[in-house]
Amino acid sequence: MAEEMARSDLSGNTFWEFKDSLTAGRLRRIAEADPRTHYSDIKLSPQWHQWLRHTRADPPSIEEQQSDIQRQAQLKQLARLADERWAAKPSFLDAPKERSQPGPATLPRDLGGYVGQTEPDEKEGVRNLISGVDDTEESNKETQDQYKGKENPRKARKGNPGEGWQPAAWTPGSTSRR
Repeated sequence: MAEEMARSDLSGNTFWEFKDSLTAGRLRRIAEADPRTHYSDIKLSPQWHQWLRHTRADPPSIEEQQSDIQRQAQLKQLARLADERWAAKPSFLDAPKERSQPGPATLPRDLGGYVGQTEPDEKEGVRNLISGVDDTEESNKETQDQYKGKENPRKARKGNPGEGWQPAAWTPGSTSRR
């Protein structure tokens, strides 16, 4: 197995490309980190990920890696400035610092013409168009006379219809063979 070193990145990682006996059709690419670096601390740039996965034909150059680091630093600076601008704007969730307008009125200031609801008199009955005031006591007496001796269907029955129901005992019948 003949190895040839492809390149290295700015972090000290080395990238190798070699011919493997299992995959004769294409070259195998691997990355080796600095042995002093912990495995979870290894960071590879997107350009090197593309090269390792054969998405990119040529490995990234040193100039390309340096310009990518400058681009990331510029992006962080712009994000910091945007965060500062955002923090400087007042939030709608914060309480207002000073009130330029008075608060909403809950009651009218001038109660002219406004009178609260009064309780109806006891002698006021239901008004109908024919006779004026309908006396509710007389109508109740008429309905009582109408159902004298009978159960009044308008009265609510106590309990539910199936309250007294009990299941019958079950006895299996004999089956007839055909």
